[in-house]
Amino acid sequence: MDYHKRGFKSGLEVHQQLDTGKLFSRTPSLLREDAPSSTVKRKLRASAGEMGEYDAAALEATKRGNTFTYQAFADSISLVELDEEPPQAMDADALNTILTIAALCNSRVLDTIFVMRKTVVDGSNTSGFQRTALVGVGGSISIPGKKIGVQAMALEEDSARPMEKKEREIVYRLDRLGIPLIELATDPDCKTPSELKQTAQAIGELFRRTGKAKRGLGSIRQDVNVSIAEGARVEIKGVQDLANIDTIAEREVQRQVALLDIMHELQNRNASFLESGNEIPPTAHTDLSSIFKNTECTFLKGKNVYGIKAQFFSGLLGKEIQEGRRLGTEIASYVKAQTILKGLIHSDELPAYGISEQEMELVRKRLDCGGQDGFVFVSGKQEESARALDIILSRLNDCYTGIPEETRNALEDGNTEYLRPLPGAARMYPETDLAPLVIPAKQLAAVQKNLPLTIPQREKLYTKYGLSGKLIDGLKLNNYAPFFERLAKKVNPTTAAVLLIEGVKQLKREGVQGITEEELEIVLKAEKKGIVKKDILLPVLKAMHTENSSIQQAVEKLAGKQAGEGDVKKVISSILDRNAALIKEKGMQALPGLMGDAMKELRGKADGKTINSVLQSELKKRI
Repeated sequence: MDYHKRGFKSGLEVHQQLDTGKLFSRTPSLLREDAPSSTVKRKLRASAGEMGEYDAAALEATKRGNTFTYQAFADSISLVELDEEPPQAMDADALNTILTIAALCNSRVLDTIFVMRKTVVDGSNTSGFQRTALVGVGGSISIPGKKIGVQAMALEEDSARPMEKKEREIVYRLDRLGIPLIELATDPDCKTPSELKQTAQAIGELFRRTGKAKRGLGSIRQDVNVSIAEGARVEIKGVQDLANIDTIAEREVQRQVALLDIMHELQNRNASFLESGNEIPPTAHTDLSSIFKNTECTFLKGKNVYGIKAQFFSGLLGKEIQEGRRLGTEIASYVKAQTILKGLIHSDELPAYGISEQEMELVRKRLDCGGQDGFVFVSGKQEESARALDIILSRLNDCYTGIPEETRNALEDGNTEYLRPLPGAARMYPETDLAPLVIPAKQLAAVQKNLPLTIPQREKLYTKYGLSGKLIDGLKLNNYAPFFERLAKKVNPTTAAVLLIEGVKQLKREGVQGITEEELEIVLKAEKKGIVKKDILLPVLKAMHTENSSIQQAVEKLAGKQAGEGDVKKVISSILDRNAALIKEKGMQALPGLMGDAMKELRGKADGKTINSVLQSELKKRI
């Protein structure tokens, strides 16, 4: 694909969760996997924006008539998330993080920051709106060979987490609602999918340098805006896998080119009709149920079936517009997004599903189809089927004029499907429960003075502290990097790096959450002074955090649990018994793996030197 010739333009809206408290409440930003303590049910409807107009996307969501169930937790969800009390002041840590990103991009921070309400009635916010605040404008992101302009950056609250979708009901969990998001929007300066991917990578690195970016799937989401000459601007939501972002852009170009080809083919088939400026003539919804009364198609037999003629669409409904995705599939996604029906059947995919040639001919006759016409039908209650056929007819009509501007959902295979209309300005209005915010000059100066190091600067500094290449790679974009840099001169740098990269992760696997930097600093300083041996750092840290012990209490308690050499031998003998086959095969080469097993069982009960000595001695006896 010659993307320059096609007039490819693309920009990003990158949403990064911040590892701070929630934006407008003082509840923790933790995702829960246990059972909720309570649920609340709500209905939502669109409301007019500041200028009295309704947002198209909000109106479409209202028409679906869904009920929303919200799961809550008494110990980590407040009345703010339930929309039962006003929002609290903006989280200072989150605000300081976006000011840092603005400084790194040379963006201009606004003189006054206003929190706005953005209408969202798909159930993802209990209030029916999302709070968002524009913080900075302008600036740029550097990628190899060029700069990508920054349009704007905002601080906003994340939505509730969808857990289950039923017919006319969606279940959300409120743990994610209110987690701070930085939204960074670029100008449409990316001229190839490759540049788009490079830009996403550069922005991701920028966020991670701050040490405040949450990690893991779903913590960063890219919305991709794509257009080509003769095409339309399309917003693709929810791209979570950075490795897939260029493929998604390529597939969207493929889709738009294919839809333009369909438009040109329709013009060739009916040029005089298009020149008249009229729309496709309205087609009555036709009851086809009697044709399928005794059909071999199990999901249509004896069901209500309604159809329309797809004028001039013979052979086009089956045209591939993305890999493995045809125009019929494309139109079906509109039906699934806006009704409770699961899809449609069209003439280009028949005969199939047990539908015979004879039944096809009866449908064509009933719908008065000519040689160039196709047909589409659906199965469901009359009212819902009529609505679905209206949606199908509208989308067929769009094929005559080009490509509709819309919001689409990213699929795992790199394709996209219709999600909702593009939102407009009508969805925004001021938040009346929060005062405008003016950032003091002192705060901006402090941010500029304490900008995070670049990756090359960190690599140079960490080498100076004697860290191995592996530790440097693991730490340079770790959230603990700024903390390590403040701490490194006061503690053993290598011990600190291992604890921050591997130790904290090990404690999380053991169910220990929320280790503070203060606790980490205490144990690392104690290790340097010889108060705590390196081998028992994790047990001491765990005891301090879970039992609210002082470091002296934790050390004394662990000292009382120290295993004697005889107890160490018993544990090691058991390990060797379990690994007899491995020992027979590898001999002394099995030592590293066996040492790892021994440390897991004896951590905090014996020092590493003793464990290693006993293990080597007992292992030699068995070889």
